[in-house]
Amino acid sequence: MNRHILVIGAGQAGLAAGYHLRRAGLSYIIVDGSNRVGDVWRNRYDSLTLFTTRQFSVLPGMQIPGNRDGYADRDEFAEYLESYVRHFELPVKLGAHVSRLAKSADGFEAMLSNGDIISATEVIIATGAFQVPIVPPISAELGYEVLQLTAATFRNCNQLPDGPVLVVGDGTSGRDIAIESRKRQPVLLSAGKPRKLLPEHILGKSIWWWLNLVGALEAPATSFRGRIVRKTDAFPDRGLRDEALQKLGIRLMSRLVGAEADVVKFSDGKLAQVRTVIWAVGYRDETEWVDIEDAVHAKTGFVHSEGVSPVKGLYFLGRPWQRNRSSALIMGAGPDAASVIRKLRTDHVQA
Repeated sequence: MNRHILVIGAGQAGLAAGYHLRRAGLSYIIVDGSNRVGDVWRNRYDSLTLFTTRQFSVLPGMQIPGNRDGYADRDEFAEYLESYVRHFELPVKLGAHVSRLAKSADGFEAMLSNGDIISATEVIIATGAFQVPIVPPISAELGYEVLQLTAATFRNCNQLPDGPVLVVGDGTSGRDIAIESRKRQPVLLSAGKPRKLLPEHILGKSIWWWLNLVGALEAPATSFRGRIVRKTDAFPDRGLRDEALQKLGIRLMSRLVGAEADVVKFSDGKLAQVRTVIWAVGYRDETEWVDIEDAVHAKTGFVHSEGVSPVKGLYFLGRPWQRNRSSALIMGAGPDAASVIRKLRTDHVQA
């Protein structure tokens, strides 16, 4: 049987896989449910900028135009992904949402939402880690009069009704959303664990330049350095420090522990009345569509070791800490894809 590889997902991880598959001379296709490459970025909140500078936000073989030490916004990066597909003539099939992936006699079968079936000898799942926003059980305690949004459904301050906004989750997205919401409404930001923010520049160089120089981004998760990086979970300041938020009039609150109708309660006992709650507490994997034994764990999601599934012929890309800290960043897509494609080729030779 002729070898044909299916890549599911045309985000940065899937396109990096396409780049390395083409260099290896392998037959493949990339499918994505969106109608346009980059739509997963265009559909995020309006003020989103990349986590890393342009220098460290590139896929293999192609730079992003502009200041290397500046941050591309969501639309700029979406355009970059489209340009990447055109430049390398990657075989991307859009409007092709995979509703079920299953094993077959010769490998795998991917059923699309329109009923079409794509057969493949190997599959790379590159759907990313930001699929389904987490909405905590406390949400059920809020009344109908409270508008509830997530980091995925929030766009800008113009969609907010009059009244206090509670943003739950103080990562980069939560802090960005709090700043945007404050343009129109009073804002409370509920934190979890204490946050470590890094200076954006040291001695005139981007913090990402320094982290890359000392090897912090490539340290394996199980290494001493990797465990330190994972535990601190720090990100650059970029005007997101507590003091900067407070100067904008954003009230910093402790962890949210309860709610009744439009009144919320925090871990320090404080109460507040809110009109809108925006959940920015992270995402979970959408795994139900993968109907393959041993590919998914009920609690931990997709099962893999550095992107290699225990299921023969199945691989993953874009997983947080797949190999190191950079795996969850754009800069890690290329090296991780190169690693997975090397393994894929080795597995095929040994089969």
